[in-house]
This record gives sequence, structure tokens and C-alpha cells, in this order.
Amino acid sequence: MKLDRFIVPPNQKIKLKDYSPAYTNGLKDKAAAQAELQEGVQKLAKYQDILYAQDSYALLVVFQAMDAAGKDSTIKHVMSGVNPQGCQVFSFKAPSSEDLDHDYLWRSFKSLPERGRIGIFNRSYYEEVLVVRVHPELLAKQKLPKEAQGDDIWKKRFKQINHFEEYLVDNGIIVLKFFLNVSKEEQKKRFLDRIDLDEKNWKFSASDAKERQHWDEYMHAYEDLFSHTSTDHAPWHIIPADHKWFTRLAVSNIIVDKLKSLNLYYPKVSEQHRAELLEVKKELEHEK
Repeated sequence: MKLDRFIVPPNQKIKLKDYSPAYTNGLKDKAAAQAELQEGVQKLAKYQDILYAQDSYALLVVFQAMDAAGKDSTIKHVMSGVNPQGCQVFSFKAPSSEDLDHDYLWRSFKSLPERGRIGIFNRSYYEEVLVVRVHPELLAKQKLPKEAQGDDIWKKRFKQINHFEEYLVDNGIIVLKFFLNVSKEEQKKRFLDRIDLDEKNWKFSASDAKERQHWDEYMHAYEDLFSHTSTDHAPWHIIPADHKWFTRLAVSNIIVDKLKSLNLYYPKVSEQHRAELLEVKKELEHEK
């Protein structure tokens, strides 16, 4: 699979209509895709083990999407083989009163993965240029001084986010950003499934349908943020999301490819440490 096709070119204006939510790279066999995903899960588990042992890099995986695009299930399936000790997942919901007493990046800073770990943001600081932009009344709750507001606030935030991500990458925290691109028609189908199936009722709320009414506004906001925040150090990946089996495979391949590119290795012990290990081995073998 050619993974570069999913990258949003830096510093270019894009239109989401040019990215098909139903694209599957010619794959039609769901079973084959699932088998390939399992191979990816095994590779990811291996790289995650080395990442943890080396303790130099961290990986931050950011997921953004419209409701019902499959963020939760993608995380569940792609990360299914990873050691829980080496993975952290944070779901960013509406900010608390404590969050609102800080700058908008504060809760993201304190949730960053430690070295050697994979951190996952299920939604993220990008909500601050998406939901807050579509619903300006939320901005009023952020207690910003007058000089921090104005018509250029979104461009300022794009710039701040770019600097934030550049800072992370410069300090060994690799940033991978995924937008799960679901069509409006597929979202409707999944909403109806959540209403019709008792076991899925808990996943749906009336507010989800209300947000759907702002679809075009969200698409515009996403296009603007892609054009301003897909950078060489932290590019956006637009992943087709109408077929969940393909979404999971594409995300898995991209994560594995990124970890492979880091040339990770298990730490090498000193000659003295090796000699100590051999001595301990000898004692254990002769133990009565």
C-alpha cells in the first residue's frame, strides 16, 4: 500500500471532496485485510517493545474525526497487541472548570506520553480550532483577555499548535495525526445502527445528531486546519473511514512504518554488565 497518498501536502490548500471516504486501495477482500492487519499488530507489538526498552523516543498518535467515524474501534483493533504498560490513551471531552482556568494546550501537555511509550489522543487540542470554531459561544467560556481574541485567533492558534508539535518532535516525541474521513451518508447509517441495536444505544446521544447539522461548517474548519497544520515534522493523514476494516489496516501500516523509520534497537549492555550476567548465570546453574 502506498502510504504517502494519505498525507496532506504541507502548506497547501486542500478540499475534502478530493479524498474519497470509500477508498480501499483496490482491496475488496475484508478477510485478507484483517489477516494483514494481524501481521501489522504483531509488528507494532515488536516495535513497541523495543521503543519501551530503548526509552529515547515517544510516539503521540492523534485521532480526529466526525462522530461515528470509528476512532474507538480503530484504537481497539490496531493497539490490540501492544503491552498496556507501554501505551496510554486519553479521550478529550468538554474541558473542565480546571482546564478552563489554564491555556488551551495545558491539558494536552500534562497528558503527553513518557519516553518509551505510545500515547493516543482520542480527539485532541485540535478541538480548539474545530468545535470551538463551529460553536463560538465556547470561546467566551475560555476567559481570554481581549488582546487574545479577534478575527485572527484561528491563524494564531494554528501557528501555536505548529510550534507546539515542532517542540515535541525536537524533543523525541514523534507526532502522527490521523483524520478518519467518514462520509455523511455512512455516518447516518452508523447512527441508525446505534439507535436500532440495543447493545449500541449507549454510544448514541441526541447531541450527536445536532452536531451533524453543522457538517458543512466542520468540513470547512477541517480543511482550514489541514492547510495550516500539516507540516513536514507533523503531517496530517486523511484516512478513508467508510470501511472500518480498511481504516484499521491503513492506520496500522502508517504507525508501523513510522516506528520502523526510527531505527529502534534494544539497549546494548556494557562488557562489565555482560560479565556480571554470566556470573549470575553460572551461580544459578550450579544452584542446588
